[in-house]
Amino acid sequence: MAVKIRLQRKGRKASPFYHIVIADSRSPRDGRFIEKIGTYNPLTVPATIELNRDRAYYWMGVGAQPTDTVNAILRFKGVLYQRHLAKGVAKGAFSQEKADEMLVKWIEQKETSINKRREETKEAKRKFVASVDGTAKVKAKPAPVVEEAPAAEEAVEAAAEEAAEVVEAVAEEAAAPVEAVVEEAAPVAEEAPAAEEAPAAEEKTEE
Repeated sequence: MAVKIRLQRKGRKASPFYHIVIADSRSPRDGRFIEKIGTYNPLTVPATIELNRDRAYYWMGVGAQPTDTVNAILRFKGVLYQRHLAKGVAKGAFSQEKADEMLVKWIEQKETSINKRREETKEAKRKFVASVDGTAKVKAKPAPVVEEAPAAEEAVEAAAEEAAEVVEAVAEEAAAPVEAVVEEAAPVAEEAPAAEEAPAAEEKTEE
């Protein structure tokens, strides 16, 4: 009997959830199976995988063939690495104790990496929710340190003095034409009475 390690679909529509099962290759995809060895949820980040490594290793040892997706899962969970170490022990490259130690170290590193990614995902989700509902905390920018305040005050005073001088110069220039106009207007005013006296003199002559 040809045996396969494959996924059996569960869950609702658009929300797939899978069981990792040992089944006869001739049975329907979601039909009867021999043994369930794990679960796989692709909707989480990272994907959630629960796997009995020992049973997966056993079934691969007796000839069970994993599908492409299950093969990737077995590689991710270290089952293929365990088989690789077993071949090294069989060839005398290292002892079984050394192989077990290497496998445990590999699994610990993998779990640490998975947990780190899971925490990063939670933190990113928390920040996104906070930014959407408006509860995100905005860090206050530190106030700039003003080290040259005296120099700035001196510059302001100098600018004020220059502005005052400019205003005075403009005022003097504006006053000069006004005085000239007043001086020119004075002779005109003096000539006006003389013009008024002229008709009186003419009247006396006629008499």
